[in-house]
Amino acid sequence: MNTTPSSQKLRRSLKSRHLTMISLGGTIGTGLFLASGGAIHTAGPGGALVAYILIGIMVYFLMTSLAEMAAYMPVSGSFSTYAAKFVDPSLGFALGWNYWYNWAITIAAELSAVTLIMKFWFPDTPSYIWSAICLIIMFLINYLSVKGFGEAEFWFSLIKVVTVIIFVITGFLMIFGIMGGKPVGLKNLTIGDAPFHGGFMALLGIFMAAGFSFQGTELLGVAAGESDNPEKNIPRAVKQVFWRILLFYVLAILVIGLLIPYTNQSLSNGAVTMSPFTLVFNKAGIAFAASVMNAIILTSVLSAGNSGMYASTRMLWDLAQAGHAPKFLGKLNKKGVPVNALIITALVGTLAFLASLFGDGVVYNWLLNASGMSGFIAWLGIAISHYRFRKAYVAQGRDLNDLPYRAKWFPFGPIFAFILCAVVIIGQDYPAFIGGKVDWNGVFVSYIGLPLFIIVWLGYKFTKKTKVIPLEQCEFIER
Repeated sequence: MNTTPSSQKLRRSLKSRHLTMISLGGTIGTGLFLASGGAIHTAGPGGALVAYILIGIMVYFLMTSLAEMAAYMPVSGSFSTYAAKFVDPSLGFALGWNYWYNWAITIAAELSAVTLIMKFWFPDTPSYIWSAICLIIMFLINYLSVKGFGEAEFWFSLIKVVTVIIFVITGFLMIFGIMGGKPVGLKNLTIGDAPFHGGFMALLGIFMAAGFSFQGTELLGVAAGESDNPEKNIPRAVKQVFWRILLFYVLAILVIGLLIPYTNQSLSNGAVTMSPFTLVFNKAGIAFAASVMNAIILTSVLSAGNSGMYASTRMLWDLAQAGHAPKFLGKLNKKGVPVNALIITALVGTLAFLASLFGDGVVYNWLLNASGMSGFIAWLGIAISHYRFRKAYVAQGRDLNDLPYRAKWFPFGPIFAFILCAVVIIGQDYPAFIGGKVDWNGVFVSYIGLPLFIIVWLGYKFTKKTKVIPLEQCEFIER
């Protein structure tokens, strides 16, 4: 682990409730509020449920793998640091820059989303005004202190959690006829070829979409570097986050599938007015449902951008600490905030957003497509790093009982997560290979993130002549 002067250490100000909500907030967002309807429309309620449950199981294993390492070695570099210590420094280098880029571009995506959301209320106002306000809010929240970020994320996430709980309760009251008219029961599960629609290929397509929806859970590992008691807080947060996310997604999709037929064309519409949440609340007779959901989706976007700025800033700071980024990015202010890394990250996000305003957004779309696979690559890195971490721990004669948290189901967990994640990556744009003629443009757009990652990884490996670290030589922090 890199040693830094006491004045150059991150502040351990995040409590258990902050960690739990940061991870929840990174996951519950537009994927649930908007994209869940499209998933049901494409694969039927049964297909959507199966896809989200399978991805949920994979994420559980990834979370427990990350928790074992983070509870033992809480650093903001997270899986970038773990890969450098337990696999190969070149892999850690590539994972760090890959993750920074992913979240920096996510900031730009959220700034674009804000313009669309605000047009719901202010259709004639220039878009850039709302994006600028949103960027300033996110920057200030991250600039003030890590505790301020944790509090903001706690309340942003709480709004989303309460919304989902109210939605699920309202939905079940409607299903049993206690609210909103006659009981619906299970009749929508038998319409057409429900509950499974479109066969295996439709299920595979939703499998990919579900993977994107769950991205953000790994924020827990990055935030571990600033947790006040990582040995206790991280395992507690992992247990809470997984079950809550799985229940929220599964119950929400079940409610939507029972109340709205998968044949309803509105489910495939990405507009807020056609969000499955808005449709259900309207059906229940709740006034201003569209406006309420638009406001909640706005907080989701702010939350995602806020988390993105935090994660990318910490990753860039850690890269600088390791000598993998310019030295000035490794400096902290008096409050323990890496301000230089924060400014550079905000500027990159802003430039990417500005690219969306020119040339019909061609450059922006390329940037966005290149980042699309980054989250899955990070997940692969977690699975590989944990497998090597545990193997090295045992190979060096260490006692597993000394670990603050031990992931269950090893080695099945990381191996299962690796295989499933690899399937998601390879199947990113499977339709491009179907039909006799390969859609090379589609393939290039969908998979561009993978060769970029490999180029960075192998480029560093050959330049610095790094090698895979033998298990007996892997570096552990003496506790």
